[in-house]
Amino acid sequence: MNVYDFDGTIYRGDSTVDFYFFCLFRYPLMIFSVPVQFWGMVSYKAGRIDKTQMKSYFFSFLKKVKKKDEIIQKFWKKNIKKIYAWYRNQQEEDDVIISASPEFLLQPVCNQLGIKNLVASEVDLSTGKFLGKNCYGEEKIRRFQEAYGAKAEIQNFYSDSISDLPMAQMAAKAFFCRKGERKRWEI
Repeated sequence: MNVYDFDGTIYRGDSTVDFYFFCLFRYPLMIFSVPVQFWGMVSYKAGRIDKTQMKSYFFSFLKKVKKKDEIIQKFWKKNIKKIYAWYRNQQEEDDVIISASPEFLLQPVCNQLGIKNLVASEVDLSTGKFLGKNCYGEEKIRRFQEAYGAKAEIQNFYSDSISDLPMAQMAAKAFFCRKGERKRWEI
């Protein structure tokens, strides 16, 4: 199977950041979430909380968003064009997307693209609270093996982030992606 990171790999940009600003434009009262988000970032940088907790502070903005399913559909209607053509040209039925982005955000676009296999961070859409660990770094390996078994073979792995080195090391071949370009990731 081929396994892909999402943001910066098959999606031009960061879908979470894009979604945040998409929502902010429609729900300006989200600006009142900034102090909570800032506190979360400061606490993370100071080592008082982990990345998962920091991201729960960030996603607190969801409390201000109405009609969440509808806004997610509108977001993807506008942003699906940011999926790189190279991915769509080589997409296969058993592809796996593995991402730190929230499942609630990626599942709709995966459905539109016909991607059946998604492993992503589980976040409560109502509160922004993480329901498990952020799907990042070593956690990606744990979540992948939980979903597909410890012996699942990765033929090709694609990512734009050095934090995905553990996943790249599991693959027969790995590719490092930057701005739509893919180069063999020599490990």
